[in-house]
Formats: sequence, structure tokens, C-alpha cells
Amino acid sequence: MYRIAICDDDVRMRRFLCRTVSESGISCRVEEFAGGADLLRGYGEYDILFLDIDMPGGNGIEVAERIRRSDRKVKIIYVTGYQDYMSQSFAVHPFAFLVKPVQKEEIIRQMKEALIYGGEEEKGIPFRVQTTEGIEEFVISELYYLEYQSRKLRFVLKHREVMVRGKIAEYLGIFGPYGFAAPHKSFVVNLHHVKAIRGYEIIMMNGDQIPLSQKRSVEFRAALGKYQADSLAGMH
Repeated sequence: MYRIAICDDDVRMRRFLCRTVSESGISCRVEEFAGGADLLRGYGEYDILFLDIDMPGGNGIEVAERIRRSDRKVKIIYVTGYQDYMSQSFAVHPFAFLVKPVQKEEIIRQMKEALIYGGEEEKGIPFRVQTTEGIEEFVISELYYLEYQSRKLRFVLKHREVMVRGKIAEYLGIFGPYGFAAPHKSFVVNLHHVKAIRGYEIIMMNGDQIPLSQKRSVEFRAALGKYQADSLAGMH
């Protein structure tokens, strides 16, 4: 069962969020907080934190900064009436920033995406590869994407990058069974790390932007939808 925290000084908004979470179909326990000070006093370990920004007893960004000192894993979803705070919020690595008024469907969608991304890793399989600097080992889940670049492949990992000689089709064949797909002839991406698609641009969880070719758009979107549906089915 997932643990969800909701922190907003507006009782109507808290009830709206609670009702929306309960209608999401995901098994979870919800705790409510009327302000930042209450949240900090009663903070436990949560999978998702829905957080307002402009509240008495603690600005939502300052509260998140304190939470981040001890909890790097919670997915923070800001639900606020102040879009001006968006750039400031990046310092605490929020999962999403929603501006009021917000629709139930968007809240549920962001919640499900956060749980998919924060869910238990299923691809912790070690992989060894010959790079231009020597042998490197990583687990497949750490690989965000690979890019064909100057006759080499750039492997973008969670905390580093490595350059590998080889063909992109070869590695698509290797990683394909683990939830990877090719949105463009020069890229193979880990669907687990896709945050959003905007037009013909893919936004990765690390903020990188990857082109989505028009020719491959339908196939890639279908692969992403199936991956997310399968991941959600595994939650129940």
C-alpha cells in the first residue's frame, strides 16, 4: 500500500485531493496536513507528497528543502495557485508542478506516473560493456538512453556517461526486452525514465530532451502506453 501526504492550508483543496486520490483506483493510505509546520512535525516516509507553496507556518519550497535533507525519494507534486514559484521549486527536484485550478484527471495521471517511476526496479540486471576507456559495468535500470554520436554510442546513465563502439540496432536488440524503444534512428530510450512527450519531443526524468521522429511517433507512443499500463497493472 502506498503512502500519500497532502499538505494545503485550504481544507476544500485537501478534501478535493483526498477524494481524487481515493478515486484513482490505487491502494494507498492518505495523511493530511494543514500547513508546513504540521507536515514537518508529523512527517513520515511517503511515496508522494502533494504540496502547496503559499501557506502559513512555512513556505512550501522551504518545507521541501528541509524534507529533502532526510528524504530524497519522495515524489513531490506541487499543487499551487502561483506559477511564479516554478523556477524556484527546481532546487528541491519536484516530480511535477500543477497550477490551480487543476483537473482530477491530471492529478491522477501525475500520481500514477510518479508511482511508476518510483516503483520497485525490475531491471536491476548487471551489464558489462567495452567502452572507449575500458570495461564498465552498470545495471540496466540506470541507463536513461543511448545516442548515436560521431560513430560511437553515448550511454547516458544515472550518474555518468560512457562512450561505446557499436551499432544502435545491436543495442536496441539487447535492451528492447527490458522496456527500451527507439523514438528516432539515433536514439534508444529507457521507457521507465520517460517523463512526458510534448509534440515531437520526449522529456526524460533527468531533464534531457530527445527528438521523436514523425515516422516513429505512433509506434513509440504505443510502446510507451503499453509499458505504463503493464507497470500500473503490476501495482494491483
